[in-house]
Amino acid sequence: MDNTILEMVNITKDFSGVKALDNVSFNVEKGEVHALCGENGAGKSTLMKVLSGVYPNAEFDGEIIYNNQKCEFNNIRDSENLGIVIIHQELALIPDMTIVDNIFLGNEIGKHQIVDQYHTIVEAKRLLKLVGLELDPLTMVNKLSVGQQQLVEIAKAFSKDVKLLILDEPTSALNETESENLLNLIMKFKADGITSIMISHKLNEVMAISDRITVIRDGKVADNIDEIEAGTEMRMVKSMVGRDLTNRYPEKTAKIKEKIFEVKNWTVSHPQDIDKKVIDDVSFHVKAGEVVGVAGLMGSGRTELALSLFGRMYGANASGEIKLHGKDIDTSTVSKAIDSGLAYVTEDRKEQGLILIDTVNHNVSLTSLDKIAKHGVIDTNKEIKVAEEYRQLLNIRTHSVHQVVESLSGGNQQKVVLSKWLMSDPEVLILDEPTRGIDVGAKYEIYKIIDDIASAGKAVILISSDLPELLGMADRVYAINEGKIGGEVDREHASEELIMKHMLGISEEGN
Repeated sequence: MDNTILEMVNITKDFSGVKALDNVSFNVEKGEVHALCGENGAGKSTLMKVLSGVYPNAEFDGEIIYNNQKCEFNNIRDSENLGIVIIHQELALIPDMTIVDNIFLGNEIGKHQIVDQYHTIVEAKRLLKLVGLELDPLTMVNKLSVGQQQLVEIAKAFSKDVKLLILDEPTSALNETESENLLNLIMKFKADGITSIMISHKLNEVMAISDRITVIRDGKVADNIDEIEAGTEMRMVKSMVGRDLTNRYPEKTAKIKEKIFEVKNWTVSHPQDIDKKVIDDVSFHVKAGEVVGVAGLMGSGRTELALSLFGRMYGANASGEIKLHGKDIDTSTVSKAIDSGLAYVTEDRKEQGLILIDTVNHNVSLTSLDKIAKHGVIDTNKEIKVAEEYRQLLNIRTHSVHQVVESLSGGNQQKVVLSKWLMSDPEVLILDEPTRGIDVGAKYEIYKIIDDIASAGKAVILISSDLPELLGMADRVYAINEGKIGGEVDREHASEELIMKHMLGISEEGN
């Protein structure tokens, strides 16, 4: 007991009669990194919101014991006063304020309601150095990358004398380098005696830095793992989904046929600097029934390529040829791209792929209103019927198609995005990071949908920063390096090492 910093005992939390947490007990030891895993909607974030006071004491049953004292938190400030600080998945910084103002917002340094600017900036510099961020504290937050903003959030947490740090999906929006830096920082905190709870879908990261793991499924504790060893990852998967998932990727059933989509000598300039080529003489093709992967480091031009092809949503001075079934097509606007048979699933489903405050049926029909309208008037019965068909086809877990999309888990939100574009009946489906921020069980369902789309004779382009995902799903992989095709690898010869070489522009000889 002496080494236990936190106990949550028999926590039960209801939402409109639905149990989000059902008699959950959870404990954390001082100085450890404790991972909290589970599928989307399993209850992980809800449990941490209970702990941090987002949900007041009166709104749940059970006890929170922190440093051997029973605690009743009625708001976030109550928990922060004891050193419990949560960093949510959705960053809460104010873009149009400086770093220093964000760090000390609501926690200002000064006396008699007057901020001590000198000591505030000195302290901000100390905190930024602590998290490894060498920036002027007076820099505006809207000038920072997502990775830098994440570090500012952590600096903000340490301004509150943090003892128990809760990180909710801290690397979900970071690239590989930023993720590695953040994980190293968490390990540094551990060495300094800071206790961390990390919610993550990335099992490789969980395995790398966790001391213990708790798995939540359907609002209950499904497993407690006290030792990380060989076989732990598959044990986590089984505990998360409630069944053995020996194969992370479905068996490929699609038959690859003739070439249907081709891009030739595609070149696109930077929108502000037309002398800079972001996409430089790129040529590739996709066959019917084929899943073609696109790999590349952040900034390589992967997403820019997709956006420029789909309605010229990125870049200037686009030139080259785009052919479907051997004929030139016009994709110069989004509507023309859709009419030509293209669809694009954005990497940012919440900001660009969905209207979160609207219902499932309204989101599904967004790209195909002409199919459910007559004389400019939407047939609501037809819209509901079509949405229900996709709800069943893609196994979207929702009470009804009238449910607001914002209330769905990440995996189910992604299925709504896919439904929206499948309703447009595209010949070519471009998927940009389709499984980002999605748990392992939902990922398998998305992979199965991708395989079904390919089996229907469609051409699928899969952009992903997850190399195992590309190896598991793609029939061929193109690697992009600085806006150019760095290499092409077929499924039979593909390996992470070979794809990475092409991504880095390293030749077979290593030059």
